[in-house]
Amino acid sequence: MKNKIPFSLVPFNTLKNISHIFLGISNKIERNFPSLRTSLDQVNIDATPKEYIAMCIMASFIFFIFINIPLNILISLFSLQKPYFLNIGISIALTIFIFFQQILYPKIQFQNKSKDIERNLLPVLQDMLIQLSSGIPLFRIIVNISNKDYGYISKDFTQAVNKINSGFSQIEVLYEVASKSSSIYFRRAIWQLVNGMKTGADTTIVLKEVIDSLSEEQLIQIQKYAGQLNPLVMFYMIMTIIMPSLGMTFLIVISSFISAQGIVTKLIFWGLYGLVFFFQIMFLGLIKVKRPSLLET
Repeated sequence: MKNKIPFSLVPFNTLKNISHIFLGISNKIERNFPSLRTSLDQVNIDATPKEYIAMCIMASFIFFIFINIPLNILISLFSLQKPYFLNIGISIALTIFIFFQQILYPKIQFQNKSKDIERNLLPVLQDMLIQLSSGIPLFRIIVNISNKDYGYISKDFTQAVNKINSGFSQIEVLYEVASKSSSIYFRRAIWQLVNGMKTGADTTIVLKEVIDSLSEEQLIQIQKYAGQLNPLVMFYMIMTIIMPSLGMTFLIVISSFISAQGIVTKLIFWGLYGLVFFFQIMFLGLIKVKRPSLLET
């Protein structure tokens, strides 16, 4: 993965060189993010946690300076009172939001990488099994997988091929690839394959057992997912169908009694519409988050 920090106006290497003035502050903040080191290693960002936090502080500081210019122009156009305080308040709020987005970026990328690996894991193992059954050597299979579009698995296998070509042992390289992987299922699968190779077992049989195990795990995840969807669907129906229908009927009746102004009634209805829209977006997000990682897209 390419070294980068989101919302940064300065290139990564330049930012790394100029952010050393914030290392003292980042050293105090680092303890609040214990998993940052693991996330940085998994997504191959070339920085220590202390350096990365310092870079985020510098990037956010630069963002704060540059965001003031368009905000000053925008606020001046509307001729608002106390534009300076409004500008500073908005800039600080945006900068804090950007800073936390930058800090969480490695963790988000780590989770996305893990999901991508698990989504492609079963197709990769099935592909390997077919090729092994056809008599193709394991190294040639790894090369073939690295040249296909299996996301991060293909990238990891590309690194494995380069190391094997450099003279490293095939078993040693596969074990290292598995150890560094962000997916527990990928680690288990490769470790089982490596152990089978060490003991001289038939790799075809080992792969079949791994695929069967993952298929059972996939079935368990589907059953859990179905159980989680039931309360979510009930929540969706209450918040986006039943409550808005009852609320709208109630508002129509009340507005006829109190003779509410047209603009007030419209604002209430638009507010209700916005609330329903928000719950629908939230519901779609929950479905995506709860979706099992072993399921293919």
